[in-house]
Amino acid sequence: MSSDTPIQYRIIPSQPAAHLFEVSCTVAEPDPAGQCFSLPAWIPGSYMIREFARNIVCIEAHADGRPVALEKIDKATWRCDPVSGPLTLRYEVYAWDLSVRAAHLDTTHAYFNGTSVFLRPHGLESRPCLLDIQPPAGPEYAAWRVGTALPRDGAALWGFGTYRAGDYDELVDHPVEIADFAHASFEAGGVAHDIVIYGRQRADLERLARDLKRICETHIGLFGELPPMERYVFLVMAVGVGYGGLEHRASCSLMCRRGDLPQPGVEAVTDEYRTFLGLCSHEYFHTWNVKRIKPEAFLPYDLSREAYTRQLWAFEGITSYYDDLGLARSGLVTPEAYLELLGQTATRVWRGAGRLKQSVAESSFEAWTKFYRQDESAPNNIVSYYTKGSVIALALDLTIRRATAGQRCLDDVMRTLWQRYGRVGQGVPEGEAERVAAEVAGTDLSEFFERYLYDTQDPPLAELMGDVGVEFTLRPADNAADLGGKPGKAGAEEIARRGTLGVRTGADPAGVRLLNVFDGGAAQAAGLSAGDLLVALDGLRVAKDNLEKLLWRYRPGSTLTLHAFRRDELMSFQARLQAPTPDTCVYTFRTDIDEATQARRTAWLGPAATSPAS
Repeated sequence: MSSDTPIQYRIIPSQPAAHLFEVSCTVAEPDPAGQCFSLPAWIPGSYMIREFARNIVCIEAHADGRPVALEKIDKATWRCDPVSGPLTLRYEVYAWDLSVRAAHLDTTHAYFNGTSVFLRPHGLESRPCLLDIQPPAGPEYAAWRVGTALPRDGAALWGFGTYRAGDYDELVDHPVEIADFAHASFEAGGVAHDIVIYGRQRADLERLARDLKRICETHIGLFGELPPMERYVFLVMAVGVGYGGLEHRASCSLMCRRGDLPQPGVEAVTDEYRTFLGLCSHEYFHTWNVKRIKPEAFLPYDLSREAYTRQLWAFEGITSYYDDLGLARSGLVTPEAYLELLGQTATRVWRGAGRLKQSVAESSFEAWTKFYRQDESAPNNIVSYYTKGSVIALALDLTIRRATAGQRCLDDVMRTLWQRYGRVGQGVPEGEAERVAAEVAGTDLSEFFERYLYDTQDPPLAELMGDVGVEFTLRPADNAADLGGKPGKAGAEEIARRGTLGVRTGADPAGVRLLNVFDGGAAQAAGLSAGDLLVALDGLRVAKDNLEKLLWRYRPGSTLTLHAFRRDELMSFQARLQAPTPDTCVYTFRTDIDEATQARRTAWLGPAATSPAS
């Protein structure tokens, strides 16, 4: 057999009501010592061991029409007895995880990532793959189509049939949506782009295509080109409640609330639509940053175990900086709206005491055990390499601009990484993003990274933002719904008179559930814990919608009695309320700036320069 003989896969949503895919994998020339197969334990872009093999409910092997003995040798690996001819595995996969990371099947659609359904034949990962996608049986599925960026090999566009991949890595890097979906298309960078939306919705698809085209062209303009691909597909699941995204080499999977999509007749960019556009911008920027410009530790991917790197701040944090900046540069949001988004991101950082305990480099390295396995203590103990990484990226951008008198910026860092590493398929060594940034800046940036990346210090945003005529301030939150980014509505004197507990709460029919109890707050000092059910405050019954109003009757320093259930035990606590913490971030444009400052502001928010860094 030739080394180019493809591995042949077939997948059928065989039992939608039971959430079962039927999958087969045929190897023409199996290992003569006994072919092994395994399913990945994690999916690139989501750094958590998920044990996808647990969803295989039955499996069997055949060769030449006869059964072949199959032994499971670890949690995700099966070994077949030796055979001399083609070997076929058939198995069923339970798919009931409605997320962008796994697989989901019911009578309304079929969705899967390859890491959840396609067994990897050991030693044959570099072989080309053919995938036959078949529809479920029954007239009720006659309108279903196939949405994927996987190259076709005989299948009609959006049709069932055969698709191809150059190797196993490419096969599992193309998610598939099968449904009676809505569709729109546009062109960017000379490549067809498609939007596939599953779920009940009434989106203005023409507007969505028009707006996504502007975002895509903005990011293409920064890097100067799209990576080679036949087409790019935005796969969207519109649901009642949900949010998430996952990048792939020629597509992305997105989940949003159906109300986040643009509605017919609504011309404004609503907060909800702005959130969705930011998600699309983020995942599209990943087409370069992390899908091609990727840590050396990821090459080649070993999806059976963790792959550790301290660089996720550069791949996720920088991407989180450019997602909203891309909305401003494309003109989809005003500069003022962009400052609001910056303020909301910074607020999420400042409200967590974890930023004072864990560095962003540590957060990246510990993503597998901490960031992706958050519990009720997370705000106190960890920092997000997304949000604080974004804040560091902003500070780095402005630092480079200052060091080069506006001649260079973070755009040049990204273009350099693209040309040296992403474009040629080389992994980025640990610390290389920092070295390239220093090279572009023409100065030593080791102190910058030591303080803000490897230590827990906050970047000097007030000073750096002054270079572009922006004032950075901190204020107490107006209320629990205050996301930051805007001047407060309540007066400073009014806020100062309000006592606070230092908790994040959730609704419960019997009272108020404490979701997080923050370090140093009144609730923690009183002995309250996350999970406690608060039922009364000074003898008055509390609920989610009245707790703040009751607390605001007391000044900081006041002591009150709280009653709460911990498990099934009623407990009493004495809490001494504290003053509100100035942890809500606001950026505002200064109007009293000179021409040089205005020019720096315009260069920052304007289109990316097109000349690559030398």
